Amino acid sequence: MEVSQGIDRLSALPPGSVISVGNFDGVHLGHQAIIARMRELAREAPIAVVTFEPHPLTVLRPHLAPPRLTSAVTKRQLLVDAGVDHLIVLPPSPDVLGLTAEQFWQILRDDVRPAHIVEGRAFNFGRDRAGTITRLQEWARDTPIAVHLVPSAECTLSDRSVIDVSSSTIRWLLGNGRVRDAAACLGRPFELSGEVVKGFARGRTIGVPTANLQCDDLVVPADGVYAGEAIVLDVRYPAAISIGATPTFDRNQFQVEVHLIGFTGDLYGQTLHVRVLEWIRDQAKFPSVDELKVQLGRDLESARLAARE
Repeated sequence: MEVSQGIDRLSALPPGSVISVGNFDGVHLGHQAIIARMRELAREAPIAVVTFEPHPLTVLRPHLAPPRLTSAVTKRQLLVDAGVDHLIVLPPSPDVLGLTAEQFWQILRDDVRPAHIVEGRAFNFGRDRAGTITRLQEWARDTPIAVHLVPSAECTLSDRSVIDVSSSTIRWLLGNGRVRDAAACLGRPFELSGEVVKGFARGRTIGVPTANLQCDDLVVPADGVYAGEAIVLDVRYPAAISIGATPTFDRNQFQVEVHLIGFTGDLYGQTLHVRVLEWIRDQAKFPSVDELKVQLGRDLESARLAARE
């Protein structure tokens, strides 16, 4: 996949491309449906995704900017795996964010000249998100550009409710510890990524050493203990993941700690990717370290079983 940055790179896309504009955070089932439709339309034409990096709200209203489901690196790899040929990354600069919907359309029409534009129902573009899929279809009506609306992808959750898949819904599911439902919407297990940093080394003192992840601006599931797995040097390890404070040790500091079952190496300074497979239990304060160790043994067994499924 060819990656370019800046709105001026839009004109470098081959005329007749099939394009989609969006954040594509998580590259979930809805995004995958859009890309699948692009592949159907493309035949031999290139497929291009135009996305913002980072999210425009980080500039416009930072306090409202949502945490990311995927890092920029992971998102790019997922787009490659989905079959995207070109990725144009638009930084949320004042000149880009200041474009009206009509000005952005004119750039697409005159500079990009795609054969097809493919979008989902929630698509908005231009300053103040004034552009809609309906308006885009109206503007394209008398041009050679075909605009396609892809219906929302639906997903049946564990409570048997049926929802339209969206990045915000997946964030909500993760915020409530529903990692299996989030995985159903993503089409794969949710992945925690972060640099391994120094922690308090409490786990090491009780025989369960952990890697402490610094997850920065990424979504982190609700506080609790989870089963997961990670691949280190091409070896897959079951993992027990603790998210939140450590009440038994009276620590109120939020941490993401990962114990890789069977791993004995040093991961400090490395980026670790951990797939979160299943919720095990809430965080709890135990009367003694010995009772905590007994529970940790149960947690590790739950993690082993989940990784085998």
